[in-house]
Amino acid sequence: MSDTPHVPYVPVHSKLREFTVRALVLGLIMCVILGAANAYLGLKAGMTIAATYPAAVIGMAVLRLFRGSLLEENFARTVGSIGESVAAGAIFTIPAFVILGLWKFDTSNIFEEYTLAACLMILGGILGIFFVTILRRVMVEDRDLPFPESVAASEIHKAGQKGASAAIQLFQAMGVGALIKVLGRTDAGTSDGLGFFFSANSFQVAVGTLKQSFVRLGLGGDAKTLSTGGITTISAPAATPAYLGVGYIIGPELAALNFSGGLLAWGLFVPLLVYFLGPQMIEMYTDPGTGVQDWGALVGHVYKYIVRPIAVGGMLVGAVFTLYKMRKNLWLGIKRGVSDVRKSAVAAAPTDRTEKDLAFKVVILGILAVLVLMVALYFWFTHLIGGAILAAIVMLVTGFFFAAVSGNLVGMIGSSNNPISGLTLATTIVAALVMVIIGVKGAAGVAAVLGVAAVVCVSSAVAGEMLQDLKVGHILGGTPWKMQIGDLLGVFVAGLVMFFPLYILHNSDLAAGGGFGSKNLPAPQAGLMAALSQGIVGGEMAWPLVFVGIVMGIALILVRVKSPMLFSVGMYLPLETTFAIFIGGLIRGIVDKLSARRAYNAAQKARVENAGVLAASGLIAGEALMGLVIAAVVFFFAKFPVVPGFDGIAPWLALPVFAILAGYLILVPLRKAGAADEPAPPTAVM
Repeated sequence: MSDTPHVPYVPVHSKLREFTVRALVLGLIMCVILGAANAYLGLKAGMTIAATYPAAVIGMAVLRLFRGSLLEENFARTVGSIGESVAAGAIFTIPAFVILGLWKFDTSNIFEEYTLAACLMILGGILGIFFVTILRRVMVEDRDLPFPESVAASEIHKAGQKGASAAIQLFQAMGVGALIKVLGRTDAGTSDGLGFFFSANSFQVAVGTLKQSFVRLGLGGDAKTLSTGGITTISAPAATPAYLGVGYIIGPELAALNFSGGLLAWGLFVPLLVYFLGPQMIEMYTDPGTGVQDWGALVGHVYKYIVRPIAVGGMLVGAVFTLYKMRKNLWLGIKRGVSDVRKSAVAAAPTDRTEKDLAFKVVILGILAVLVLMVALYFWFTHLIGGAILAAIVMLVTGFFFAAVSGNLVGMIGSSNNPISGLTLATTIVAALVMVIIGVKGAAGVAAVLGVAAVVCVSSAVAGEMLQDLKVGHILGGTPWKMQIGDLLGVFVAGLVMFFPLYILHNSDLAAGGGFGSKNLPAPQAGLMAALSQGIVGGEMAWPLVFVGIVMGIALILVRVKSPMLFSVGMYLPLETTFAIFIGGLIRGIVDKLSARRAYNAAQKARVENAGVLAASGLIAGEALMGLVIAAVVFFFAKFPVVPGFDGIAPWLALPVFAILAGYLILVPLRKAGAADEPAPPTAVM
């Protein structure tokens, strides 16, 4: 750490307004909206987008109308971005309770489930903030931690005179995403839009001829003949703004990797299984009265109950491999976390405004209070005081450990690359083994494991995002204790509200077998947590299929696949989702190629990149918010009005929708390149 004193952008003795009612209200509104949008996206695509950049742009634009100060903008962004972290923790774990049938998510027990879910999210978020408060002073001043996204966000605030134009572009993109979402619907069997076009289009393809195709096992007279043949399903890319936006943000390489997992699942595993098992299985899917064969149901069950467990094994290896690749950073995080606690304990009390955190006694008492509440909550799950105490201790130890690790990883590589799912997976396994050792089995043990995982997941996500925002405040001259109180309020509000988007989305998916874990809401991370907790504690898992996936994951590592986790998530998601994300990645590649062909300099490329990320973020947020509105209408009124007469051409009208979205994501960024002599803007690191 350098001895050179840090000089914040806003002087220490400045009297600029910071913690104001308008900044808090704006931050809380963004917290709820951006959190709900990320919950929608995470359940559908298995990914979330960083909320710091959109929150900064919106906060600057709105507060500038009221002559707000730079510190108010920083405060509003801090509160506004924390909802995304609560949402990330929630979607990784809360749906797992529903997937396993532990929670019904219906009116019969809604109050209890809401209370438990809100407690898990709020207590996890509070712990994350308290843990980071202990570590903040040392970590934000560590010159070995570059905090790439924090530096970018602070530069965006400093260059705030362009906030209004960026906000206009963001709101325009949100309008485009919302309009396209409401104009379409998923397919002929749904009522989640007006229905001018179908966003999802699938086709049945014959794999051989049923009971006429065959495979000869052996040669000559000793050969045995096996009857084969069947019908599989192939999906076109989903014509949705959100998936294309996700693909644009992650880029062509990662989008292609995600899509390759989908191709393996739907181009190899499913057709292969249908080809060999079709003649034996189709009788179970044939209506005895009409003789109609339901190949769609057969294919869906083969995918869900055979291929998806293989994907779970691959995700397991992918998460472990992600942590292994980051072992040096993780080890540094461990050492720095221990060192930071020691330094924080002996540090002199700060006197400057920019160095004052929440009082240490308040933080310690808060952690102890949360621990007591967690013991009570886990006792509710396990009905055993010993199991509840051990679960709470596991939660506290792993929560603090992973909060320190998460904070250091954010400082090194940014919150967008923070392996929260891997950290949560490790917690799930530890908690599950503890439950097995102490003899807590069955539904109670599984619920306790998921409860521990939920708190640690939210805590780690919030800790990383909070530290990133505190670093922005450190650079700009914000007051830490005010930002910490703002985030405590944000976590509390987000925790109270986030249950409802999840509840409405689950219950508005009216298709047969709909809800969490279905085609429309696959929730891959929650499915992984559910499978592991149920498999270890409940003993109910198709372990041979999981081991096949583990071997597949090891093979992916041996052939140097960049992210086995992303590949396996691609296997778990519907093909139409990964296909659309791949198209979005290709569009990003086209923009990059055109930028290179036009010989843009570094400043112009940065403006194109910023505009593209902002446009993609707007499309995602627009569709997500409109999707939540439509889900609410379906939830309360059982259907959404559909315009009649378009079913025949609706599948084909998806093509011009793709053209419009592609044109938008190509033309808007390129038009923002500007002149070659304009200064370079801060880069929007997502």
